[in-house]
Amino acid sequence: MKKKDNHIQNLISEGEHQMLDFKFEISDSKRIARSLAAFANTDGGRLLVGVKDNGAIAGVRSDEEIHMIQAAAEMYCQPKVEYSTEEWEINGKTVLEVIIPKDKHNKHKAPDNQGNYKIFVRVKDENLVADSVLLKVWKSAKFARPAKIAFTDTEELLLRHLSENGEITLAEFQEIAHINKRRAEKILADFIIVGTIELIQTSKNTVFRLSEPEKAE
Repeated sequence: MKKKDNHIQNLISEGEHQMLDFKFEISDSKRIARSLAAFANTDGGRLLVGVKDNGAIAGVRSDEEIHMIQAAAEMYCQPKVEYSTEEWEINGKTVLEVIIPKDKHNKHKAPDNQGNYKIFVRVKDENLVADSVLLKVWKSAKFARPAKIAFTDTEELLLRHLSENGEITLAEFQEIAHINKRRAEKILADFIIVGTIELIQTSKNTVFRLSEPEKAE
């Protein structure tokens, strides 16, 4: 059933962000699968189909787009992503709202541009392949593995570098500590789990910084 309401205009006024994405049309189920997986893996969110990037309402062009979303969720997301839809009528044009809840139990994969299945996350208004350290953090949480921090010279070197320089990349940590990638990832992941370090991922790179202390109320 199509609904007419100011709900859609209110959403559009927010602009695209971590939990909201505009789609002029759905023409590629594999591509839209990345959006569905990224929302489910992060904080959940909404797709507004029939809305241009600038917020202009163009309307859904074909019922086929609904079937392509279903194909994206069920055929090209592993495991499949749960979602719901609402149709809204705005000035004679139909906007399809696709609502994707955060999945608290599974992480979903979708095909990248080369067809390889990867875990995607939503960062601001982008869908990015999840960083390798973040994957380790998730894996530890899934299996309830406690963080083990030895505070050897390597760990102290990392904390000192962050205190003096503000941030570090995985590659930089490997270089200054003279350790392999696997060990560097584990150390960073353990510090993230205990809340000492935070991970900041962008489309350009991933950096690690000391977590800011929570302000007392």
